[in-house]
Amino acid sequence: MRKIWGVLLDLLMITAGCLVTAGALQIFLIPNRIAAGGASGLATIIYHVWGLPVGAVILLINVPLFLIGLFLWGWQMGWRTLYATLFLSVSLDVMAPYLEPVTHDPLLASLYGGIVSGVGMGLVFRARGTTGGTDLAARLFNHFTGMSIGQGLIFVDGLIVLGAGIVFSPELALYAAISIFALGKSIDLVQEGIGFAKAALIVTDRKKEVQDQIIERLGRGITGLRATGGYTGRERDMLVCVISRTEVSKLKKIVSTVDPRAFVIITAANEVLGEGFKEDWKNI
Repeated sequence: MRKIWGVLLDLLMITAGCLVTAGALQIFLIPNRIAAGGASGLATIIYHVWGLPVGAVILLINVPLFLIGLFLWGWQMGWRTLYATLFLSVSLDVMAPYLEPVTHDPLLASLYGGIVSGVGMGLVFRARGTTGGTDLAARLFNHFTGMSIGQGLIFVDGLIVLGAGIVFSPELALYAAISIFALGKSIDLVQEGIGFAKAALIVTDRKKEVQDQIIERLGRGITGLRATGGYTGRERDMLVCVISRTEVSKLKKIVSTVDPRAFVIITAANEVLGEGFKEDWKNI
């Protein structure tokens, strides 16, 4: 039963993500001729040149890519990707007559289009799906040429932005690049979280006293590791502790009081799973 609920939640998240993405494309990117990479970017160029519906073009691009991927990798391509690809394509054309552009300022359109569509795609990715397009194309480049998936994505998206620069204008190609950047940041934000937690690495000669004080005064768990200095070759104790942002000052005060010679690194922890933080694994 739990597995069924998990699948239903994934479907709901993919559906919501596709609707958000389709809405962002229709009210920000497509009417302003911003081809922000991917199948949607290529479909935007084709729409403004030949008038073909964006959703139908995306489907025509994705179907052969999906079939090739299915032949090469089997059903590990995933039903989620198939569902997301089909639903996004249908949503775009169904919503088109009912949505009007919010702005005709290309800078606003590229920023908000990238941010909102990135949120939608992030929801799809979080549900372990993809919307096809350049993701599949990059995997095919990787399979046939050995080019890394990251390089493949840059290559394919770069070609689409270059095409937008030729068909529309160099200025609109630059706006498309801004949109791709905003989209990527939004996807990361949805996938990884805002980063309310901090991870502290503490190298100290007074391991026992420091960890006892942190446990007693902050109520946080500690993991102890053995570390070796690269310059001295000397072994020392290192403590790893995850805390909230509000506890950073308290932690620094504790460590400086117990061991003023300690070496402390505090870095962002985008997502923390487990006791004291996000404990409901079923909803991940």
